[in-house]
Amino acid sequence: MIVVFGSINVDLLFGVNELPQAGETVLCADYGKAAGGKGLNQAVAAARAKPVSTLPVHMVGCAGNDQFGDVALDALATAGVDISGVTRSSSPTACAAVLVDRMGENQIVVASGANNTLAAEALPDAWLGTDTVLVLQMEVPLQSNCEVIKRAKRRGARVVLNLAPAGPFPEELIPALDLLILNELEASTVASHNGLKVTSGQAAAKAIASHYSVTTVVSLGAAGACAFASNEEWKIGVLPITPIDTVGAGDAFVGGLAVGLVLDLSLPEMLLRASVGAGLSCQSEGAAKSMPTAAKIESQLEDLLPARRL
Repeated sequence: MIVVFGSINVDLLFGVNELPQAGETVLCADYGKAAGGKGLNQAVAAARAKPVSTLPVHMVGCAGNDQFGDVALDALATAGVDISGVTRSSSPTACAAVLVDRMGENQIVVASGANNTLAAEALPDAWLGTDTVLVLQMEVPLQSNCEVIKRAKRRGARVVLNLAPAGPFPEELIPALDLLILNELEASTVASHNGLKVTSGQAAAKAIASHYSVTTVVSLGAAGACAFASNEEWKIGVLPITPIDTVGAGDAFVGGLAVGLVLDLSLPEMLLRASVGAGLSCQSEGAAKSMPTAAKIESQLEDLLPARRL
């Protein structure tokens, strides 16, 4: 099974010609509303990308007892995610202002709301076992994440951490991770926080993988992604598409990697499926609703060259 412990948001989406500079006001014709948050997006991505219909995907998070919470939970349930692990709070559902320009680039500001109330106790022990892949991000309290990781490892679960947004993370827990996923900026930030001297995000990911003996995947935007493990290093490109909206592409990538891990695919196979899924997610607006199905991913695997060794 896949268990996602993380954030639940509703996104307010603004399409702008250009992203604003500091102190600048920009206008747009309209805005939209959609479920989002890294946790929710990754749960939906995994549920839609799984090629095995019987593979359960559980969401553990906290939403407000409000209309935005209803929108978020409906999106999860519609995608086939089990929401019995989602609690409701008197705090408002988290909300993100998402600005997307005509090139598909974005800026995002998140008001955390009910995400800040998510406790480790919300995750049942019954969902932590040797058949579990646990997926976490950094939009909920750090203490809750750390407690859940420790519990998961004691019970034999595999743990995937998308360390985003980047920030301080207990160094002693990094080797406990089965998969660490970052973008270039996040990799550089983590390396800097832990005294690793590097000159690029890719180099930072390689240094983290070596220093902590943790399989590390770094997304490189339009340049693809790299993976570094104990005895192997891989690079993969991107699906040849013209992006409409890149919001949620990173979450599609994480969800795809989680599916690959629970299916025991090889690292290059995981990269291929996740990269195709991430590319396909950029072909429509919105985050959760843009996540591709397993059938769509399967149909376009041959459109991307397989990962190559570095």
